[in-house]
Amino acid sequence: MQISKVGVIGAGTMGQGIAEMLASKGIDVLLLERSPDQLEHAWAMIEISLGKRLEKWDITEAEKKLILGKIHKTYAYEQLSDCEMIVETVTEHLETKKDVFRKLDAVLPDGTIIASNTSTLSLTELAGETKRPERVIGLHFLYPVGKVPLVEIVRGLRTSVETYETVRAFVEQTIQKKGIMVYESPGFVTTRLICTLINEALHTLSEGVASAEDIDTAMRIGYDFRYGPLEMADRFGLDAVLAAMDRMFREYGDLKYRPSFLLKQMVRAGHLGVKSGEGFFRYDKDGDRL
Repeated sequence: MQISKVGVIGAGTMGQGIAEMLASKGIDVLLLERSPDQLEHAWAMIEISLGKRLEKWDITEAEKKLILGKIHKTYAYEQLSDCEMIVETVTEHLETKKDVFRKLDAVLPDGTIIASNTSTLSLTELAGETKRPERVIGLHFLYPVGKVPLVEIVRGLRTSVETYETVRAFVEQTIQKKGIMVYESPGFVTTRLICTLINEALHTLSEGVASAEDIDTAMRIGYDFRYGPLEMADRFGLDAVLAAMDRMFREYGDLKYRPSFLLKQMVRAGHLGVKSGEGFFRYDKDGDRL
């Protein structure tokens, strides 16, 4: 099965990154969001991202126009009917995702693959909302999507071998990323491991062992991290990190997944990281550190 047209549901930070990355690989993308304002904001952020790549000579002006020409804005699920695959990347809330899966199942041909970018939720439970559980799979991209050459390909209980093989070929041959196969488990591999690191960094900060800047510097320079754990949390969104930690704590019952009280305080204060302009560090409207 050749995948040349992909629908991306949800135009938040991850949806923007996925849409831009797919379009950069020559894939036609239909980007769907609930409201015109959200969709226009996403489009503006993609333009900013491409502008930064242009400044670094990563792409040419012609390539920028070509990439933007591959991304098509839409508000209607019915317009996704000729996509070979859908990537759902809405908020990490089970009932919201279930509603999206029901809407997709109602308008898509039987052969269309539905992939979710969820990091903690059950693919098997989401697949249960459709009449095609064998065509449902997880595609967990990591932030920043365009720079991290890894994707977790997550198999639910009823994901077929054919679906898995099609998606793996798409990941490794078409978009040229390394795919690792993961069997369904809360947090999979990457979220499960990185959230425990972030949580420990939060404990270290709240205990006054070191400043946020020094904690991140220790991990960036000492262990060659792209971002330190606290800036990483800011870029994921502190609310998203809290949701992931809460779910893993409920699923596993292990105290190491219990979210730091400092994380809860930050979320309650509305300091969500890049998306709000302030978290453990401050950011401008383009997402750059101030």
